[in-house]
Amino acid sequence: MSLLNSFNEFVKTENLFQPKDRLLIAVSGGVDSVVLCELCGQSGFDFAMAHCNFQLRGKESDEDEDFVKELAEKYGVPFFVKKFDTEKFATENKLSIQVAARDLRYHWFDELINPVRTDVHPGGHSTPSEWIIRAGGNSRLNGSSGQALNYLLTAHHADDNIETILMNFFKGSGINGLKGIVPKKEKIVRPLLFARKEELESFAAEYKLPFREDSSNSSDKYTRNYFRNQLIPGLEKVFPQVKDNIIHNADRFRDINILYSQAVDAAIKKLITVKGNEMHIPVLKLLKTNALQTVIYEIIKAFGFSSKQTDEVIKLLQSDSGRFMESDSHRILHNRKWLIISPLNDTSIQHYLIEEETKEIHFTKGKIFLERINDLTIIADANIALLDTSQIEFPLLLRKWKQGDYFYPLGMNKISTVKPGKKKLSRFFIDQKLSLNEKENTWVIESGKKIIWIVGMRIDDRVKITSQTSQVMKLSLIT
Repeated sequence: MSLLNSFNEFVKTENLFQPKDRLLIAVSGGVDSVVLCELCGQSGFDFAMAHCNFQLRGKESDEDEDFVKELAEKYGVPFFVKKFDTEKFATENKLSIQVAARDLRYHWFDELINPVRTDVHPGGHSTPSEWIIRAGGNSRLNGSSGQALNYLLTAHHADDNIETILMNFFKGSGINGLKGIVPKKEKIVRPLLFARKEELESFAAEYKLPFREDSSNSSDKYTRNYFRNQLIPGLEKVFPQVKDNIIHNADRFRDINILYSQAVDAAIKKLITVKGNEMHIPVLKLLKTNALQTVIYEIIKAFGFSSKQTDEVIKLLQSDSGRFMESDSHRILHNRKWLIISPLNDTSIQHYLIEEETKEIHFTKGKIFLERINDLTIIADANIALLDTSQIEFPLLLRKWKQGDYFYPLGMNKISTVKPGKKKLSRFFIDQKLSLNEKENTWVIESGKKIIWIVGMRIDDRVKITSQTSQVMKLSLIT
């Protein structure tokens, strides 16, 4: 079967797009994207071309841009181009050149496919009015007629997929990474994934298609180039069929990933209870889960935690209540029988850790100031808690009260000579004649699994100041 027939069969079988759709092809000027343009042209598809000038190779980059513009004129299609200050963007955002270029181009492609923004992405120099250059008099796409572009086509092929799968394997990205590049993800389509690199080169030679050679492809300083130029050729010396085997396995991995995702989603659904912006997971139930490491990783990866931190979460499950770990965006807290995942710096957070060095903490009800004092004078103010420092265990936990909570209220008549009476908070609230709204907005502070202060109301008798107290922890609520 010819490459053209295989191309159209792949588009149809994978349901990548329809003949009536308007396509945007990402064109670097290399053989892969040039062949993709020719295949779309011979197939009669309606397309435009977009080129990113990353300004990384000086004159060579500008010559690539000129070449793609001439290619658009050949096909008589609209041509979009944008220059980026890639090195500056990479430096400012602490990214590698490869990652920076990827972020820049896909952000811009998204603007072209979904033209709703008016801003210009950092790193780019053009304005929306400069993005399109009419070529060959064809202005049907996303221009004067206002007709939208439906899909972005990239020229990733089977060899690219082989490299991606190997890179993901060595990075430890799990089952999801082993599926490699998918033919279609939302509006991004890769219609050449069926083809090997040599097939594209043979097609270009057959039709005498000119293309540009990127000099950076020969440099092994980029990870993908090292895999392409060094690692894979080395593997082929030992396993001559390694490329074919990986391509065949890619299809199996895609199917395996579907089944894997279904199983993991079902397991997670049974574990997690969502409360506002928090996720609550029962510790004992989680510990009894089959494939514990895998399930934990699939839970935490969406919150900025890496696969390497999975073991740390397992240790957290078996640690004392009050221990926690954080990513850049979220906190995982072990609170008694629960593992609680909550966003950082969010006013809706229901749990706050108070470390020994904390001086003040802000929460939805106001803020609490903490200080150590030596004055044992009692202050009759419900918004001030004076506690015996020797009876407090850090970190403290500030949280909303919940059903089942209890404490030993200061000043309550003792039911024995050994200890004061125990009282559930729900009963205490009834005695205090609190409204439903007041109860719902009540916070408590825990120390070592025991409630030591119902914030703004009453402290626990077990942490009160006595004649034996040498230092006082003063907590002041400001609403």
